[in-house]
Amino acid sequence: MNPETELREGLDELASHYRAVLELLGEDPTRDGLQKTPVRVAKAMQILTRGYTQDAHKVLTDALFEEKYNQMVIVKDIDFFSLCEHHMLPFYGKAHVAYIPNGYITGLSKIARVVDIFSHRLQVQERLTQQIKDCINETLKPQGVMVVIEAKHMCMQMRGVEKQNAITTTSDFCGAFNQAKTREEFMNLLRGESKRI
Repeated sequence: MNPETELREGLDELASHYRAVLELLGEDPTRDGLQKTPVRVAKAMQILTRGYTQDAHKVLTDALFEEKYNQMVIVKDIDFFSLCEHHMLPFYGKAHVAYIPNGYITGLSKIARVVDIFSHRLQVQERLTQQIKDCINETLKPQGVMVVIEAKHMCMQMRGVEKQNAITTTSDFCGAFNQAKTREEFMNLLRGESKRI
């Protein structure tokens, strides 16, 4: 079976489940406004979880270049959206990634793609932070990697404690970033004002 057929069959099955959810909520899935909703939601879920079918390691190795640069490389303010695995509600924010090359660099856009792949899975912010760091560390084998993520969680904003302005920050690091001085340099560069280009 080809991937397109599998995707279509998966879509139909997902849609049937969402139709049942609408009924369980007391709605009529046959009324005008809801007739196409199950398929729309199923398509949205396939997009929001597309990271399960993508290989973040391959993204990095497809743009791997030998380079003697050995100072910090930072890609900051990477916008991301993910789904909390506890309530399947969105959490969103910015990821900041730094690594210190050890003979090899990767295309800058590939760092953002790694964030995109892992965020397009059911997640918790702590695991997302660690997966990004581990992927870059295992694939590029740099001198060190550090990842900081700042996010707002709809499960805290829309339900439960209903705190709209709470921001959750997570970080993970390894290698050269185990040194406080290196981490401080990264954090100072994050806090610094970006120059307009």
